[in-house]
Amino acid sequence: MREYLMQLLESTGELTAESILLRLAVSAVIGGFIFLSYRLSHNGSVYSKKFNVSLVALAVITTTVMIVIGNNIALSLGMVGALSIVRFRTAIKDSRDTVYIFWAIVVGICCGSGDYLIAAAGSAVVFLVLLLFGRIRNDNRALLVMRTARINEEKIEALIFQYYARKAILRVKNTTESSIELIYELNARYLDSRKQPPGQKSITDAVYEIGNIEYFNIVMQSDEISS
Repeated sequence: MREYLMQLLESTGELTAESILLRLAVSAVIGGFIFLSYRLSHNGSVYSKKFNVSLVALAVITTTVMIVIGNNIALSLGMVGALSIVRFRTAIKDSRDTVYIFWAIVVGICCGSGDYLIAAAGSAVVFLVLLLFGRIRNDNRALLVMRTARINEEKIEALIFQYYARKAILRVKNTTESSIELIYELNARYLDSRKQPPGQKSITDAVYEIGNIEYFNIVMQSDEISS
C-alpha cells in the first residue's frame, strides 16, 4: 500500500514538445479573445492597457503551471503551498475586472489540462455575454452639494423638497457655528430641465436666489475610478 501511494505521488504525465506548445498556443489565442473582449467592453478612464495585457499573460502562465503539475500529486500540493503565501494587493477599479481575472485563470486551467473544447466553448459564451452587457454603467446618480449660512438651512430644505419631494435623500450635513454644508443624492433623470414644469426656474437659479450661498455644485456619480 505504501509503495502504491509513493508511485501515485511521483507519477507524472508524459507530454511531448508538440503537445506543450499546442496548449500554450491555444491559451494565447483564447487570451487574445479575452484581450479583445476587455477592450470592447471597457471604455473611459477605467480601461487599462497594462491590465489587459496581463490577462493574456495570466492565461499562458496558468497553462504553464498546469502543464508542470500534470498528474503529479506531490507537485500539485507543493504548488498550492507555494501560492498560498503569495498575497496580491492590486486594487480592482471595476467589479468586471474580477470576472476577467477568473476567466483568464479558467482558460489556463482548461488549456493546461488539454480540454480545449471546454475552454473555447466557455470563452465564446462569456465573450458574447460581456460584449452584450459589458458596457452597462451605473451613472444615474447625482449629488447636490451646497454650502450656505446656517440661517438658510430651513429655506434650502424646503426648496429641495419643493423641487424633488422625497426623491432627494439627505446624505451629509456638515455644520459650523456660522455655516452649513448639505449633500443630497437623487436620480440624475430628475435634473433634466425638459422634465421640469414650464416656467419653473432651474434648481441652480432657485438656490442662489436664497442668498448667502457660498457654492452649489452638481456632481454626477460614476462607477469609473480614474487611475
